[in-house]
Amino acid sequence: MSTYLLLKWTHILSSVLLVGTGFGSAFYLYFTNRTRNTQAIAEVSRLVVKADFWFTTPAIIIQPLTGFAMMSMSGYNFSQTWLFWTLGLYVLAGICWLPVVWLQLLMAKMASVAAQNQAQLPEYYWQYSRYWEWLGYPAFIAMIGVYWLMVFKPV
Repeated sequence: MSTYLLLKWTHILSSVLLVGTGFGSAFYLYFTNRTRNTQAIAEVSRLVVKADFWFTTPAIIIQPLTGFAMMSMSGYNFSQTWLFWTLGLYVLAGICWLPVVWLQLLMAKMASVAAQNQAQLPEYYWQYSRYWEWLGYPAFIAMIGVYWLMVFKPV
C-alpha cells in the first residue's frame, strides 16, 4: 500500500470519527435531555465527554495533518479557493467546538452531582444545554461543507 493511500484512508477514517462521534453524541445528549431524567442525563453526558476525548480530539488533530500531507504529495496548490474555504469552515467548527467541550464538562459535572444527590438539575444546566445546542448547529453545518469541499474540490 502506498503512503498516499494510507494517508487517505487515515484521513477518511478520522473524518468519519470526527463527524460521526460529534453527531452521535449530540443526538444522544439532545434526546436524553428531553427526558429530564437526571440519572440518564448524568450517564450520557459522562459518555459524551469521554467520546469527545477518545475519538473527536484525536480526529481533530489527524485531519489537518493527513490533509496537508496528501496535498503536498499530490501536488495541489495550497492557494486553491476550495482549500481556503475548507480550512475556514474547519476553523469555524473548531471555534464552536471548544466552548462545547467546556460546556459538556460543566454539564456532566452538574448532572453527576444532581444524580448523586437525587436532585433536579440546576437551571444553569438547561442554559448551558441551550448554548451547547446552538453551537452545535453551525459546527455541524460547517463540517458538512468541509465534506462537500473535500469530495468535489471546486475550482
